[in-house]
Amino acid sequence: MDYLENRELSWLKFNKRVLEEASDPRTPVLERISFSAIYQSNSDEFFMVRVGSLSHDEKEKPKKKDYFSDMTPAQQLDAVFTAVRRLQPEAENAFRKNMEKLKAAGFEQVSFDKASPEEQSFLELYFKREIKPFISGLVINDSLPFPFLKNKELYAVVQLNSKKGIAVGIIPISGDRNERLIPLSNDGKRFILEEDVVLQFAHLMFKGYKVLDRAIMRVTRSADIMVSGRGAEFRDRMEELVLKRSKLAPVRLEVSGEFSRDALNYICKKLKLKNARVFNSNIPLDLSYLFQLQELDSAPELHYTERTPRRSAMLNESRSVFSQVKAKDILLSYPFESMSSSFIRLLDESASDPKVISIKITLYRLARNSKVISALCTAAENGKDVLVMIELRARFDEANNIEWSKILQKSGVRVIYGPKDLKAHSKLLLITRKAQGGNFDYVTQIGTGNYNEKTSALYTDLMLLTADREIAADAEDVFDALQNGTFVENPRKLLVSPLALRPQVLKMMDEQIEIAKNGGEGYIAAKVNSLNDKAIIEKLIEASQAGVKTELIVRGICCIIPGISGYTDNITVRSIVGRFLEHSRIFIFGTDGKDQKIYIGSADYMVRNTIRRVEVAAPVEDERLKKRIREMFRVLMADNVKARIMLSDGSYVHAAPAEGEALINAQEYFYEEAYSRLEKKSAVRSSSKSKSTRKKRKSSGTSDKK
Repeated sequence: MDYLENRELSWLKFNKRVLEEASDPRTPVLERISFSAIYQSNSDEFFMVRVGSLSHDEKEKPKKKDYFSDMTPAQQLDAVFTAVRRLQPEAENAFRKNMEKLKAAGFEQVSFDKASPEEQSFLELYFKREIKPFISGLVINDSLPFPFLKNKELYAVVQLNSKKGIAVGIIPISGDRNERLIPLSNDGKRFILEEDVVLQFAHLMFKGYKVLDRAIMRVTRSADIMVSGRGAEFRDRMEELVLKRSKLAPVRLEVSGEFSRDALNYICKKLKLKNARVFNSNIPLDLSYLFQLQELDSAPELHYTERTPRRSAMLNESRSVFSQVKAKDILLSYPFESMSSSFIRLLDESASDPKVISIKITLYRLARNSKVISALCTAAENGKDVLVMIELRARFDEANNIEWSKILQKSGVRVIYGPKDLKAHSKLLLITRKAQGGNFDYVTQIGTGNYNEKTSALYTDLMLLTADREIAADAEDVFDALQNGTFVENPRKLLVSPLALRPQVLKMMDEQIEIAKNGGEGYIAAKVNSLNDKAIIEKLIEASQAGVKTELIVRGICCIIPGISGYTDNITVRSIVGRFLEHSRIFIFGTDGKDQKIYIGSADYMVRNTIRRVEVAAPVEDERLKKRIREMFRVLMADNVKARIMLSDGSYVHAAPAEGEALINAQEYFYEEAYSRLEKKSAVRSSSKSKSTRKKRKSSGTSDKK
């Protein structure tokens, strides 16, 4: 079907958009080079998770066909590998060009043969004194066992002369030493990578052998793990599984440059890898060191303009956050507004407020030194009833969350792990506080992003704080269900998956379809990270066919293709990839007016979110906040700097400004807006304070005049 796109190929198109940022001349060069590292990191996770999953299906469900492309797992893998190889030259060119441009700022990554004679002598001595004592070379042949190669670790591999068959030597490089950049200048900006030095002197590790060929290699292993459970023993099982993940089957072998085909075939045989999964690269196999370069030069022209999250203009510093939310709903927007001065402040105040009796929260990903955890522990130690649902199956954060769960329990927090077979991905907080007359007040927070102070400065997210009692009752039902292993079926206002989110979304889409069929102006809009829910896609197609205008902002995977005659004529799709990771989720149904419905929440329009996870979305009912979100969406749709538009052939092109049209970078626009909103509020407050002072002076018989 021409209007549908395979999930995996769509994701690779997203990563191509990330790679394009590494070549954008409008981006400072040290930031551009970082996008090369992000592209590679994204690729690693894609192979570990998605290729790992497809590889499993290839063995266990070989005839299972993808709904969107009608391809079997094997066919999808072939298509994926082809697409990845096509991207490799672009990745290499971007890396080389940026490294070349960095020379003007004094940066230079050298290879051993480009080092001066004095530097080569230094590096030989450095190898013998600082590297060789900490590494070992392993000779492998058919009479010796093949060693376990760790996931994403670097190894020097050499082909050795052998009278019988193939013999290879393997030297682990990365280990725990984490000193890949060996400086060749005082400022460290001229450097060589440790693996290049190890490879140069690899022959010293295999005395008695002649080295015939040499290369750097790196194995990527599957991370496709999932376990069911919810009791106390579940955490123990998760700890075992996290350890097991590191030993799962290889799904990719990367090799630097060209390497002996015979030796490579031998290694693939030992790893039980098909040759189709071998990828050659002419740039370093691990680009994570590129982030370190940013620390070596602070010149403004090499970096983005410094931005600092501002205090929200909606919050007054002199009053408690709880009391302000009780008076009116508050919408917070990250990274433009500060999490510390808003959400963390709310938690800290609640932890010490004697009238707060309970705090309930869902946790998915947390910062390394989490202030959220600190506040929750303090609250429990102060005698409050603190309930934390922490998701131990948050991919690649399992070990962190296991440790956080132990810390929370030691402080007296009640810790639960959610449903047996579904992840809890919701961003939900409920605070209960004693009020007058034996009553209670509530503040409920529903967000689009994690309670993570670090990513709140890097991801765009929204957070709604409300004292709405019906929403609080829904939140209470969610927490009760999480404790009991059940699911919310009939919420009052919230959308709650797996049972009561997708049906409501489809219902609201149906309402817009009916409006269009009756001659009205139907409108559907959404900003999500990914879109692959079959039922939602089919409903969007139905809406388009009925004449409903549909605007989609989808950062990553998008399995619907717009502009296909008779199917998706009325759908537009755009993706924004820029300085900050677009992460907020917004659902809009209907044109501007009192009947328009707007929601924000944690769910993407993906099957895993709508029916396989516990997700929560909340209605934005305050007209001030609805107006603000509409304006946000308008600016995102007007972005002509970092936005790409999806064409009817599934490709993406940059949104170009019309002649005479001003450039709009939505992320920069929102930062400027956050600055100006706070400045205006400060000016108004200062003016009001000044008027109040003059009034007091006048009433007391004094005057400003002298």
